[in-house]
Amino acid sequence: MPIIAAAGTHILVFPYPAQGHMLSLLDLTHQLANHGLFITILVTPNNLPTISNLLSAHPATVTALVLPLPPHPAIPPGVENVKDLAADGFLAMMKALGDLYNPILDWFHNHPSPPVAIISDMFLGWTHHLACHLGIRRYMFSPSGAFALSVIYSLWRYLPKRRDPQNENEVISFPKIPNSPKYPWWQLSPLYRTYREGGPTTEFIKDGLFANMVSWGVVINSFTELERVYVDHLKNELGHDRVFAVGPLLPPGDKTVERGGPSSNDVLPWLDTCPANSVVYVCFGSQAVLTNDQMEVVARGLERSRVKFVWSVKEPTVGHVAGKYGMIPPGFEDRVAGRGVVVRGWAPQVAILSHNSVGAFLTHCGWNSIMEAVAAEVLMLTWPMSADQYSNATLLHELKVGMKACEGAETVPDSGELAELFRKSVSEEKRVERERAKEFGRAAKEAIGENGSSLKELNRLVANLSLLM
Repeated sequence: MPIIAAAGTHILVFPYPAQGHMLSLLDLTHQLANHGLFITILVTPNNLPTISNLLSAHPATVTALVLPLPPHPAIPPGVENVKDLAADGFLAMMKALGDLYNPILDWFHNHPSPPVAIISDMFLGWTHHLACHLGIRRYMFSPSGAFALSVIYSLWRYLPKRRDPQNENEVISFPKIPNSPKYPWWQLSPLYRTYREGGPTTEFIKDGLFANMVSWGVVINSFTELERVYVDHLKNELGHDRVFAVGPLLPPGDKTVERGGPSSNDVLPWLDTCPANSVVYVCFGSQAVLTNDQMEVVARGLERSRVKFVWSVKEPTVGHVAGKYGMIPPGFEDRVAGRGVVVRGWAPQVAILSHNSVGAFLTHCGWNSIMEAVAAEVLMLTWPMSADQYSNATLLHELKVGMKACEGAETVPDSGELAELFRKSVSEEKRVERERAKEFGRAAKEAIGENGSSLKELNRLVANLSLLM
């Protein structure tokens, strides 16, 4: 049974304006509203439409606090989402949002019933200091899983460095984390590498990452059965049990088609015509765009494999050299007509993955995509490109629900090997991996169901937010 928050409990939710960060925190906000919390969501004006469905679903309990984004030299006027910035724009956005400290302070002091807690994204570590100033609790929301967060915390707590500064392949070990993962230097967090190399990462950002480790609690979009050993590790590292694994966080009810934005393609009716587990879904998330060489290889791999597929192709954005990215090879769509669908722009990813015709997913290993695929019982083909994606791929391989396709944002795989992987992923040859994917999918559904582990964690979080424990 869900725990209902203490009467009048009000919290402030502050998402970081990037698609991969916002979606799951807004799904969590919906769950918290269902548990009786009064919630204010802080957004900048241009991001207000992203929470319109949430405001409509909970008109009596969820309201918006709209504050203008403070100016920053690296952010053009009118741009308020990381997807519209160059590759390093997330740093500028972190700093710009930090200048909302005083406006939030003013709002808090003028509110007749101010919040008792803040839930904010991991890129907003400075809100811990704000919460301390106000005498309330700050809970960090992690858009990464428990394993990836363990790696991030270990980096900033123990500050490993290279012995050979010229060797990008020098291996960095994490012996304190269960299973002792290791990564070449180039696969570590870009934020951390920039900091260690004396780059432009400011003390403000470093301080925010340390603030995450001393915040009152941590909320993770994962579930115990998937990452138990790493959730326990985080509790040991932090010295308390206020680590809440409440996932997988998914859009409510019939909203799966809307998740991520509208699509002009009739992809779902086409999937209805395909046999069960026969389709490979290809998508690299909201930020990554393939180079034309990579596009050519993926296209050739799909064509040579003879498998059915859906390929979501993202258009190049700011920071991508015109004509060098995202180009579908000429004639490709004609040659695969009837066997595959190319979706330009946003695809209804949750609905696609949940369709019983989809058996495999070529993914950049963003955590939201992983959670959606796990819940849908779909085998993953891993191609991590940045940030926490290498850690996420490690976890998938460790759990035997993922198969390596490639790694690296600039790496161009072999089209023949890719074709063979596509073919095997929807054949009986990979029965073990497909069965493992189904096992974890069932575990995910049980976790968020009645008496499930994630529902219990959500109840524990609600009680904690209500100062009941």
